[in-house]
Amino acid sequence: MAVQRKYVVYVLECADGTLYTGITTDLPRRLEEHRRGVGAKYTRGRGPFTLRLAEPEMTRSDALRREWEIKRMNRKAKNRLIAEKGVDREAAKKL
Repeated sequence: MAVQRKYVVYVLECADGTLYTGITTDLPRRLEEHRRGVGAKYTRGRGPFTLRLAEPEMTRSDALRREWEIKRMNRKAKNRLIAEKGVDREAAKKL
């Protein structure tokens, strides 16, 4: 029986104030890729970044579905989600 990898849906706040949503199986590695400029094309040149939301322990299918849901939200809804479930700014700086 194959071991199913767990995915994390995450939201980054870029230095220009925009929000980027993505999924990964290794959040620390992915954050480092964004910082080095080898992450998503959208985030290149938009650093530094602050992790604003991380929803862990999802199947790939669930993570893709949740990423799509978040990307479809308007800014107000995303900010509400971050306020309710988001990562504390001080804790995020330690990542």
